Amino acid sequence: MVTHSVAHGATSGHSRHHRSLALLALGALGVVYGDIGTSPLYAFRESFHQTYGIAPRPENVLGILSLIFWALITIISVKYLVFVLRADNQGEGGILALTALVMPKGGPRAFSRKGILILLGLFGTSLLYGDGIITPAISVLSAVEGLEVATPFFQPYIVPITLAILVALFLFQSRGTAGIAKVFGPITLLWFLTLATLGLYWVIRHPTVLVAVDPRYGAQFFAHNGWLGFLVLGSIFLVVTGGEALYADMGHFGKAPIRAAWFVVALPSLLLNYFGQGALLLIYPDAVENPFYEMAPEWALYPVVIIATLATIIASQALITGAFSLTMQAIQLSYLPRLAVQHTSSEERGQIYIPAINWLLMISCIALVLAFQSSSNLAAAYGVAVTTTMVVTTLLLFVVQRELWKWPLPIALIFTGFFLTIDLSFWAANLVKIPAGGWFPLMIGILGFTLMTTWKRGRELLAQRLQETTITLAELKQRLHNQELASVPGTAVYMSSNPEMIPPVLLHNIEHNKALHDTVIFLSVIVEDIPRVPSTERIEVHNLGEGFYRINLYYGFMDRIHIPRALTLARTEGLAIDASKITFFLGREHLLATERPGMALWRERLFAFLSSNSRPATDLFRLPADRVVELGAQIEL
Repeated sequence: MVTHSVAHGATSGHSRHHRSLALLALGALGVVYGDIGTSPLYAFRESFHQTYGIAPRPENVLGILSLIFWALITIISVKYLVFVLRADNQGEGGILALTALVMPKGGPRAFSRKGILILLGLFGTSLLYGDGIITPAISVLSAVEGLEVATPFFQPYIVPITLAILVALFLFQSRGTAGIAKVFGPITLLWFLTLATLGLYWVIRHPTVLVAVDPRYGAQFFAHNGWLGFLVLGSIFLVVTGGEALYADMGHFGKAPIRAAWFVVALPSLLLNYFGQGALLLIYPDAVENPFYEMAPEWALYPVVIIATLATIIASQALITGAFSLTMQAIQLSYLPRLAVQHTSSEERGQIYIPAINWLLMISCIALVLAFQSSSNLAAAYGVAVTTTMVVTTLLLFVVQRELWKWPLPIALIFTGFFLTIDLSFWAANLVKIPAGGWFPLMIGILGFTLMTTWKRGRELLAQRLQETTITLAELKQRLHNQELASVPGTAVYMSSNPEMIPPVLLHNIEHNKALHDTVIFLSVIVEDIPRVPSTERIEVHNLGEGFYRINLYYGFMDRIHIPRALTLARTEGLAIDASKITFFLGREHLLATERPGMALWRERLFAFLSSNSRPATDLFRLPADRVVELGAQIEL
């Protein structure tokens, strides 16, 4: 009887585990695979774009299908799902988390080997913003273009309808994604089932299309088409553009659900659809203009357009949310200035809204649609950013293999060499897109990289300049012994970026007000190169004597900083603080660009501009505005 009970409990627990995995996998479908799931709308079609001059003859159709099949298997199934997902930073993924994972203690030296890799990681991170702008534009536009297939009547309204959908999508962001997220999974599942059904019908009609799984067809395609065949890789790459997105979203779902969703639903559905489009072209070569919608029977065209539009909205939502999360990580790691961040859910800390990023993405998406007018034109701009990011990911992964996984050098070199050859082939094929639109994501990447590196270097330079004007605690105590100061009841908290030195704002306060609080706390907020720090390791209190204390608060780059709440933890360290009697002292520096060694004059001016327009520290640290005192000072950079 006992045995039966235990067995029943084990079975029950096993079934609960499977239900939980299934639900997480369903959620992952909506968020993780939205981008790659909408690629069939345009990827196969673009491989026969007139600029390549590749006719939809059987050998070309089978060759392109073979390349698509092996791209999905090698890049997504093997590289990302098997290996890259293993490179998690405390459960979080994405190129910024990967960059933090390989960063040496104390930060990178700019011209060291690893420092160069980290700079590449920042550039790859910046390029993802370009991807976040192009994906909503090309996805929604390609879905709405299905109306044009249904009837020419809609042709003049394709762009206006697309713009209306995009504007509505961005206006919705401030309300949070909790409500719409609940339907992400089911709608995307319906989309993948639609992909599979449409493809299966045509594969059954022409089953010989399945011979394309033989890689020799891909090799023959290159042999027959030469340089033009190589250039087609730029369009074939569109089938794997969601690889970086699935890695970045790992922290939301975990590895197992992401892998299950891919191998059980996404991969079979995508392959069936691509092979279905190939079968269609083998029977009707003239359908090459828009093979995806030509697969649908006439009665199903409008429903397919509706489902496709919903799927592209979901894919766009995932990219927009990813841009918010990426920005938050960059702010926490001091690569971007403080921006206003709104938390749209009391339950899900990852659900945030950043107005400045939202409006920037919306304006950029609208400009792209108006400039390029069609998804086919936009495809020329798509791919350069993602291929570059994938190359950087492979290089950073080599460091992880050697230093964290302890792989032998020959094995790490063989692995990296194999995937780098594939990545560089796609990258080189996409470079020719630069004049036709590929310059746009590169421009976004260069701007983002410039902002990130300027802000990071500027903060280091500012800390250096402040250190020149400050003193040690021993020197401060010596001064206080020789100076008559009024004693103020309560606790003063002085924010300090350097735990070893006295905050200059304290010296200004003493100089101007001739007073000192009974309890003085030097508070440093330290953001670690890990996503989250447990609350049990949040606070560190040092009694410096004579009423002085140093408190270090530790956060991960995904944590939400809340200083008043964290200070209540000081009781566990033997320091009782009355929150109603705390005064927070902050320094407000007016920065002046100078010819002093440090940064180029234009970068110092850029840093000063960014600093003056960054979000107030009171917002970032959740400080009560009525208990904050700010003292200004001019700093020459």
